[in-house]
Amino acid sequence: MSRANRREFIAGSGLAAAASAAAPAALSVDCQSHLFIPELVVLMEKRTTSPHVYRKDGGAYIVVNDWVRRLMPKHMDVDAKLADMDASGIGISALSINDPGPELFGKDGPAIARMVNDAIADIAKKHPSRFFGLMVLPLQDMDASLAEMERCVNKLGMKGILLYSNLAGEFPDEERFRPMFAHAQRLDLPVLLHPAYPMTFQATKAYEMAPMLGLMFDTTIALGRIILSGILDQYPKLKLVCPHVGGALPYLVGRMDHQTMVLKRGADKIRKPPSEYLKQVWFDTVSPIGLAVKYGIDFAGADKMLFSTDHPWVDPKVIVGVVKGLHLAPDVEAKVMGGNARALFKL
Repeated sequence: MSRANRREFIAGSGLAAAASAAAPAALSVDCQSHLFIPELVVLMEKRTTSPHVYRKDGGAYIVVNDWVRRLMPKHMDVDAKLADMDASGIGISALSINDPGPELFGKDGPAIARMVNDAIADIAKKHPSRFFGLMVLPLQDMDASLAEMERCVNKLGMKGILLYSNLAGEFPDEERFRPMFAHAQRLDLPVLLHPAYPMTFQATKAYEMAPMLGLMFDTTIALGRIILSGILDQYPKLKLVCPHVGGALPYLVGRMDHQTMVLKRGADKIRKPPSEYLKQVWFDTVSPIGLAVKYGIDFAGADKMLFSTDHPWVDPKVIVGVVKGLHLAPDVEAKVMGGNARALFKL
């Protein structure tokens, strides 16, 4: 990349603004922030099959199927997260584990879910003004999942569900997962899609494209299936969030509209164009390019965009800079940076 092109990229992405923009008000709400739970890492070190952890040359590596990622000490450090929040003007964060989720642990899934949910809730209890918790569920066992939802809400005070974009290779629109959506609507719990080991991993493993494209395609496909399956008609009050500005779906939904409404393909379970359902979904700001966030706001409206950073994978200052670099009207910026999240999660 030439110097001129690099300057153009930085200007368009918001990275320049990240370096110079003042931090937002301390009431900013980060709706996607992760911690790896030390107890789960220790447990995975004892496993020899996926998902497991091994150590090499002083580092810890998480293995999910054939995807290997290095786990850094900061990824398990609450104090480091608080320091990064303070440096970026973030008041409170929606805290969750990352992946792997409980659905990958077979019969041990319910116990894994309880362990990590307890750990997240305990951190939120120790820092009630800085964190609130999002639960994960052992969706290979629906009875256990519904019981865990009740426990997390009524005993742990958790405020939403982190739902993986595929559940051990099954997309969440499958019929056997519908009771979870029904109960989430009943409890008025937001459901946040989150990428998992992508179904397209083999197609995106070259050049390390899995985190660049594979994860985005996984949420895109999962959200497309949720829309086309009729779930948003079946559960019209469901509060669904798709991260990373909706993956690729906002840019492809016009094609979905034409295919379903004009060519009558895949439209047997929906009553209106897919783009209309997509406008019911909240997006978040995890994108290092401001044009994507601006398009998301233009597409879905200012009330449906949530400030999120994907910490610790992304430096929060990058996303703060992206939002600041859009020069939004003060009332719109206030909604994006925290107002929408406070309404959605009843903070």
